Amino acid sequence: MPKRFVVAASEFNDLSRFPVGFELAEALTAAARRLHETGTADNTLRTAVELAVRLMPGADHAGILEIDHGRRLRTLAWTDDLVRFTGESRPGAERHPADWHPADWDRLWTAPVVRIEDSAADGDGGALAGLGLRSVLALRLRADKRRLTVLTAYARKPRAFDDDATRIGRLFTAHVSLALDSATVREQLTEAMRTRDLIGQATGILMERLDIDAAGAFESLVKASQRENVKLRDLARRIVGPPGPVAGGRGVNER
Repeated sequence: MPKRFVVAASEFNDLSRFPVGFELAEALTAAARRLHETGTADNTLRTAVELAVRLMPGADHAGILEIDHGRRLRTLAWTDDLVRFTGESRPGAERHPADWHPADWDRLWTAPVVRIEDSAADGDGGALAGLGLRSVLALRLRADKRRLTVLTAYARKPRAFDDDATRIGRLFTAHVSLALDSATVREQLTEAMRTRDLIGQATGILMERLDIDAAGAFESLVKASQRENVKLRDLARRIVGPPGPVAGGRGVNER
């Protein structure tokens, strides 16, 4: 599960605020480089929200939300606590910037962008207006059958996000999406290598303990995993770690 981050506004001071023209192209290139240097998906999200308020015209705050089909919302990264939200939006609950009208979130399943011009003029935008957030620009980062990941910029003044801001936002989120995918793949490959090494160590221990060959040791490991309904890597971790019985029923030593 992704960690949650809040970032300091003092970071990335060397990037111009709201660049245009060739300066914008250079700024997006620098932003892409920084996103790809983050190393992990969590750090990519953290970097993205801070870069968003420097690159997207009109943005005062930014956050990245994860939304599922049940409209449960969770903030993965945020620039400050004003735009942090965790849990499920409920009538009568404490106001949060995520408390939009549900139709706005639903639109993001089919549209890449949702824009609120003035929350004070929108009868469904009371939660936003109550926090002093008058404009919103939400840009979809990822979408699958179960959940959305959305980068959302907020502004304290109405009509802060025009068509130019939206275009810049879409360019920026394209870079964020690529960097996020790259970081996720790196993490998955790293975990796969760790899992392979762990299973290899466990197989070696079983070969010595049961006096069998590698194929027989791996087969014993797989059978125990299925019998005890334990993931193979977790079972291997138990074997490699401090000795102890496998939870429930026969141990892996019993073929």
